[in-house]
Parts: sequence; C-alpha cells; structure tokens
Amino acid sequence: MTTRVTINRLATGVPGLDEVLGGGLPEFSFNLIAGPPGCGKTTLAHQMMFALATPERPALYFTVLGEPPLKMLRYQQQFEFFDSESINSSIRFVNLSDDTVAGDLDQVLSRISDEVQAHNPALVFVDSFRAVVLPREADGDTRNSMQQFVHQLGTVMTSWQATTFLIGEYFAETGANPVFTVADGLIWLRQSVQRNSMVR
Repeated sequence: MTTRVTINRLATGVPGLDEVLGGGLPEFSFNLIAGPPGCGKTTLAHQMMFALATPERPALYFTVLGEPPLKMLRYQQQFEFFDSESINSSIRFVNLSDDTVAGDLDQVLSRISDEVQAHNPALVFVDSFRAVVLPREADGDTRNSMQQFVHQLGTVMTSWQATTFLIGEYFAETGANPVFTVADGLIWLRQSVQRNSMVR
C-alpha cells in the first residue's frame, strides 16, 4: 500500500490561467516562461509574483535586464496588480547585471544561492536567464553552459523548496532544447498582429 504525496497548487492571480493549469501552479515546481521579445513575459511573471507573494511566502526576483529594475518597476506600476507596499517586504529585487558581465556562471549561481539562503524565499524569478549565459556564448564557450546552469539552478531551488520561474527569450517552439527538458512546466507566450491590434 502506497501513500500519494499531495502536490499543492498555487493560484496565479491571472484570469483563466489557473483553469488551463489544472488548478494552478504546482508548488516547488521549476517553470519556464518563454517567448519572443515584447510578448509579455516579464509582465506575466510580475502578475503572478504580486498575486502569490506574502510575508509568509516571500519572493526573490533576480533581474539580468538591460534596463535598471527601477525603470522596469515604473512600467509595472501601470498595472492594477502592482502593490508598492509589497516591495522590500514580501518581494525583493536583486540585480545580477554586474555578476553576469564576466560570464562566470559559477559566480552567478553562487550569488543566487547566497541570496536564497539569506532570505529563504518561497518564490524565485530569474529574468532573463538567457542573459546569464550570453557573455559565455559570445566568447564561443557553448559547452552546454545553459543546460548546466539551468540544471544546477533547478537542483539548488529544489533543495530550498522554492517555486522557481525562469524567464527567457525564445523565438521558436520547435527543435530540441535541453532547457525545456529540465523544466517541470513551460508557459509559452505569443503575440501577433490582428487587424490594427497587437494580440498577446
């Protein structure tokens, strides 16, 4: 006789998404939010984070963006889900730009691990995780760097029992990508022009 482990579902706060996901995101899952630039990946990640984060379930949001976090937050403040009182209480932003310039993935992973250990978050976001490996790939070092980084990050987050979201730019869903095999869940966003409107 075996006992099944109950997997808790986390409500995303995004209308209709929980139904698509069968009741919400599995707790402690390792998720990928992917799609082309400008399709709303960061906005979706923020919407879920503000819905899920509480003082008892804090969130860490690692940014590796070209724009400063303050500029990013200025855009996010336009949405109803944004809650300024959550910043630096249940939600903490960490800028990894300086850590990624040298392309030392071990250093980046160490910084993420240190922050996770210091703040014990239940939710972790890395935006954009592809930007983490770009310096190394630009130098011609493509030795499965992304796959290794994502695998190591997934191991760290699982050991800390954090629900993790990696946000990354991908232009095509076809083709074998080792990163997709590591993730527990994949949310793919698209955008297209219909008449005179951009539809996401």
